[in-house]
Amino acid sequence: MLKVSQRSEVDSEQAASRYGIPIFLSQLIETLAREKTADPRSSRSVSGPAGGPSGHSDMGQSASRHGRELSDHGYTIEQVVHDYGDLCQAVTDLACELEEPIDVEEFRTLNRCLDNAIADAVTEFSRQRRIINDDRVEQAMHQRLGSLVHELRIHNNAARHAFRVIKSGQVGFSGATGYVLERSLDGMQHIIDRSFAEVRLAAGLPANHELIAITDFIAEVKAASAFDALSRKCNFVVSVVGLGLAVEADRHLLFSAVGNLLQNAFKFTCPGTKVTMTAYADDDKILIDVQDHCGGLGAGNKDDMFLPFRKIGTEKSGIGLGLAICRRSVEANKGVLSVRDIPGSGCVFTITLPRRELPAD
Repeated sequence: MLKVSQRSEVDSEQAASRYGIPIFLSQLIETLAREKTADPRSSRSVSGPAGGPSGHSDMGQSASRHGRELSDHGYTIEQVVHDYGDLCQAVTDLACELEEPIDVEEFRTLNRCLDNAIADAVTEFSRQRRIINDDRVEQAMHQRLGSLVHELRIHNNAARHAFRVIKSGQVGFSGATGYVLERSLDGMQHIIDRSFAEVRLAAGLPANHELIAITDFIAEVKAASAFDALSRKCNFVVSVVGLGLAVEADRHLLFSAVGNLLQNAFKFTCPGTKVTMTAYADDDKILIDVQDHCGGLGAGNKDDMFLPFRKIGTEKSGIGLGLAICRRSVEANKGVLSVRDIPGSGCVFTITLPRRELPAD
């Protein structure tokens, strides 16, 4: 117990586990006692046979519960194994300290019990983690589908309404209603492109690199994101510094990455502030900055936000996959996604890609 609690990554909950070391010691003592009786094989009902399976024994069942406990408390598989390793060391240390010899058969019994308990605890721990992961993936899929349907419904409703007004003959295509129809269709195309890119990443399909003019690309992203900025009542400012800038990238994946960054920026930026997107060259690199006014990232490791299922800030909608997908999309284009915190103001997400030259014509 002392060795377990002294490990820096373990707290008192693990050391005082209901089905952990204390019950194992009781079962080990009972196993040793039964092996000295006229029916030594009866010890197998307590601790299981050598090499298992020991799941139906008392020790196997309690070790499985111990593995489930540690999984529920968020510990790692290494800590599961360390529990029993600490016990083995404590037993041998105590025997040396008391100058009590451990005969060969007793040591074989100790090792058999440790092997069986570790195997059952790790098996149950891994099973619980698979269940948790499967549930999380399924939940993530349903939430992403729900979010996708919600976004498409907004654009579709706006497009249908604009189309009905135009069809009635009250207005023409060149007016504000025609603009709403165009932007709604562009918004739906943006969602489809982004979803297609995410499916390609999940399937592990290779990137389709092409030469992309940055000016045209940024204009395309601006048009696709304008409706989202408008619906969030956010001031959206876009600029490209320098002419003739280009990158060699997969257009769908890059579009998905920049689109996700903008979507996050619109969601987190404070009311009445603006989101800025700027593209510029720095020696042999092209940088695309997306800056918001979310108030800053606060304490914590900035790299953690790029991990799946991580959420930042007070806005808890979504499932925390957007930035993870962004990073994968950028890395598939041989680029780097980074973030810079501006305390009290906001943050700047930067996509850095190798610079390419446009043909002379």
